[in-house]
Amino acid sequence: MNVVRILAVFVLALTTTGCGTFIAHSIARAPNRYPSWITPQAPVTLAFSPKLLTNFVAHYVEVGPPKAQLCYRIIEPADYHLEISSTNWWERDQKQYEFRFKASLPGQSNLWTASPRGTVFLLHGYGVAQFSMLPWAFCLADAGWRCVLIDLRGHGKSTGRQIYFGIKETEDMNQLLDALARDKELAEPVEAVGESYGAVLALRWKAVEPRVQSVVAIAPYAGLSNTVMNIRRQYADWVPKVMVRAGLKKLPSVLKIPAREFDTTTVLKRKPVRALFVAGGEDRITPVKEVENLRSLALLGSELIVVPDATHEALTYYFSEIAPAILSWLAGDK
Repeated sequence: MNVVRILAVFVLALTTTGCGTFIAHSIARAPNRYPSWITPQAPVTLAFSPKLLTNFVAHYVEVGPPKAQLCYRIIEPADYHLEISSTNWWERDQKQYEFRFKASLPGQSNLWTASPRGTVFLLHGYGVAQFSMLPWAFCLADAGWRCVLIDLRGHGKSTGRQIYFGIKETEDMNQLLDALARDKELAEPVEAVGESYGAVLALRWKAVEPRVQSVVAIAPYAGLSNTVMNIRRQYADWVPKVMVRAGLKKLPSVLKIPAREFDTTTVLKRKPVRALFVAGGEDRITPVKEVENLRSLALLGSELIVVPDATHEALTYYFSEIAPAILSWLAGDK
């Protein structure tokens, strides 16, 4: 399974006349509406049986506006005996990773099964889906947390024609939270763990939803435009910069959102939150300095972990380096 599906707009851009509005619509288009064959190969692969995910019932909730249906799964606290192994190699001057995960299903009841420590929402990155956070669901469920895996708007099996880079998705999350509370499936406290695009959503959600107690943000971006240009440089440097910049310039008018609202720095300047930030020393998409900037804008008591040799795509799966700190943070050892 590929971990990261890079912005398909870069492929389509070559077939256009450079119209900024068209490219902006392409940037905002739901990733699951692009055919998979135009997606560049990512340097990180997750290797695990699809049955590990499909053993858990898929649920759906209506959200909006704009109207969409979110797909989610609940992983209850149990002993899943998660096993993790990894390998890496060099290919065409780029480091490649493969992470393998095994878990025992059904999980055996543990101390927390009947009374979870709380509920953790796991928020994936751009272009992937809930499967990418499944290893974290097993890790956290082993430690007593009820975990909610979500296909965000326009991803996986969720619907929605466009995405809003976390701005309108916060209301999606609030409505999901309401649905779980109504169905007696919400154990407090509520926590959010996100990576990349999902990390930004977690920070935005905490800023507007008091029911979210704490946040873990793995490789969040500070500014959307810089991040998109970094992705272009890393994965599609053959696409003219001017075309991508034209699309980014038109994006606010296409989505009817002020330009400054796309930046995570705007959110934290307006409403600082306390969070655990995680950065990769080899991250070329959201470099350490950007995550440090976000940390500087966060509330007193926030923390930053840097994994020296981790890339943007691989950072989430450096379990031995980051899991102890994340478990401690969620447990309230802040």
